[in-house]
Amino acid sequence: MRQILQNLASGSTTLADIPSPKARENHLLIRTTKSLVSVGTERMLVEFGKANLFDKARQQPEKVRMVLDKVKTDGVFPTLEAVRNKLDQPLPMGYCNVGTVLEVGKGVAGFSIGDRVASNGKHAEIVCVPKNLCARVPDCVSDEAAAFTVIGAIGLQGIRLIQPTLGEAVVVTGLGLIGLMTVQLLKAHGCRVLGIDYDVSKLALAQKLGAETVDLNQNADPLGAAMAFSRGRGVDAVIITASTKSNDPVHHAAQMCRKRGRIVLVGVTGLELSRADFYEKELSFQVSCSYGPGRYDSAYEDNGQDYPVGYVRWTEQRNFEAVLDMLADGRLQIDLLISHHIPFDQATTAYDIISSRAPSLGIILDYPEPDAFSQSRLLRRTITRSEEPLDGDRPAGTPVVGCIGAGNYATQVLLPAFQKTGVPLRAVASSTGVSAAHAGSKFGFSEITSDGRSVIESPDINTIIIATRHDSHARLTGEALKAGKHVFVEKPLAITREELTELCEGYKTCAGLQASPPLLMVGFNRRFAPQIQRIKQLLDGVTEPKTFVMTVNAGHIPLEHWTQDRLIGGGRIIGEGCHFVDLLRFLAGSPIVAVQAMAMGNASGAVVGEDKVTATLRFADGSLGTVHYFSNGHKAFPKEQLEVFCGGKVLRLDNFRKLRGYGWSKFKKMDLWNQDKGQAACVAAFVDAIRHGTCSPIPWNELVEVTQVTFDIMDALT
Repeated sequence: MRQILQNLASGSTTLADIPSPKARENHLLIRTTKSLVSVGTERMLVEFGKANLFDKARQQPEKVRMVLDKVKTDGVFPTLEAVRNKLDQPLPMGYCNVGTVLEVGKGVAGFSIGDRVASNGKHAEIVCVPKNLCARVPDCVSDEAAAFTVIGAIGLQGIRLIQPTLGEAVVVTGLGLIGLMTVQLLKAHGCRVLGIDYDVSKLALAQKLGAETVDLNQNADPLGAAMAFSRGRGVDAVIITASTKSNDPVHHAAQMCRKRGRIVLVGVTGLELSRADFYEKELSFQVSCSYGPGRYDSAYEDNGQDYPVGYVRWTEQRNFEAVLDMLADGRLQIDLLISHHIPFDQATTAYDIISSRAPSLGIILDYPEPDAFSQSRLLRRTITRSEEPLDGDRPAGTPVVGCIGAGNYATQVLLPAFQKTGVPLRAVASSTGVSAAHAGSKFGFSEITSDGRSVIESPDINTIIIATRHDSHARLTGEALKAGKHVFVEKPLAITREELTELCEGYKTCAGLQASPPLLMVGFNRRFAPQIQRIKQLLDGVTEPKTFVMTVNAGHIPLEHWTQDRLIGGGRIIGEGCHFVDLLRFLAGSPIVAVQAMAMGNASGAVVGEDKVTATLRFADGSLGTVHYFSNGHKAFPKEQLEVFCGGKVLRLDNFRKLRGYGWSKFKKMDLWNQDKGQAACVAAFVDAIRHGTCSPIPWNELVEVTQVTFDIMDALT
């Protein structure tokens, strides 16, 4: 299928051929018939992409601060590489989609194949959309009209926040698509509306839709007009749907309002507020979040958990339904809002139009009705980019790689490391197909696909990289081992004891049935870092027990992030803390025989989170290791710090850049220009083991032991 993608590094917009997505749980697979270009939002993205690095930085000062913090801890070159990689990620465009349901995912009720639905799907021939972000289109509403559903819902959510009553005077600042939809919705609420803009054509449309207007291009006085419009009392509310860096819209809104008036920001403006403007009138100011309650809540959007209607009357989906009902009743006019119809084959011309600042408003992309041939192309989930020689044409033991998962870490760290080893890269899979297409192009994969199972089943592939979300690691690892493939799985190996037990049983069966069982490697890269290897060399000459103190300044991650979800990410100790358990296990060179752990609590002793934890490990040789995993530190402090005490000597490693020795006769320091956590060496060791037919670089029993210890830590906390 084809999809519109934008490159944030260059600003170029392309119509890319990518694998069709699969219908996921709690999602609908939809064949698009129409989509609407959101001129304001999408123009902003295009202009950001075309800006140089300096201008990009100036537009996002908070990201610049993050970059500077990373430079302090990681070094200049790794930071620049991370920034380039982030900007190089393709950005799917669009969020106003109408189409027909092709497949209904597991857990979806209320939708059937063949239903027409409006959704926030991208500009693509086939989209996979969460069920709570879809709404059925009434029979009397055309696809063209339904394409305005999401735009209307954005305006409607802003209106719900100001809670208008019949007869109130409301100002709408900014008369783009969202502004003009907001005008109509306010009129339907029984409000008097004053529209403000610089564009004469948009002002004329607002007048046709029943609003009075103020033409800022003619140096009209918006404050005077608002006072006259409100009969000298001040307007009841202002909804700002403009997109500008200026602070004027918010400042003027405050001056227009009556005492205790309401201001809601739907668009994007400067936010240097004057306290006096708000204090004297006791004004309320609120920023509207997209389409309504549920936005950015993964439980609602991804997992399909609806809010009870008795407590949250208007969710995203119910706002969609309300807009569609108004379209069905004829209370929303969209014919006046369409400036262009463009065939999807020529979709990139839409971005030429909005970039040129030529007059435009609603740009409808028309998708062709597929015939048998094009329908087959649309549903194609694997695309062959080039032919690679089969295994028989390669030396025995050559790893032929397939990768499942193509997110930021895979494309920034793992795949460059595998590419550096010179192994053939055969196929890469991602659930949406977009990131797979990007990785396929960047690293030269022969095939790109949205079907991870096909990578495991491919007879041409003998080595699998698993870089998906944590909850799928154990399952995919088990399937790949059963298929006789070598596996490199990103940490953690599993997120529950049940997963680990099942994986152990599968591995034993696999090893028993094959003379040369496949290798399993977990991405515990810290033990392969050059400074850790040097520490290990020094410690091997010490016979007495050691004491290890690992301090991790992990940084805050919101509780709603998937890594914090025990069912998806496993939580931060299982999902990331495993790195440091493995590191101490490696340095001690002795099994872990006892675990103690405590989490930070409040005044009453209740645990306040699983990301402020101290865990103590006792090793069979008498050594002790302590892992301090804290999310409440400062970003400028090193993220990872290791101290080793033994035999009257000390080693101290700061953030895998500076290593100092105290009391060592032949060692003082080992410093690196740039941080090296051992990722490349970890991958190289795995590839070399396959090539030479040797054992896995990390023994199976240690992989299991480390994973079990993370579970023991979590048990100790409860």
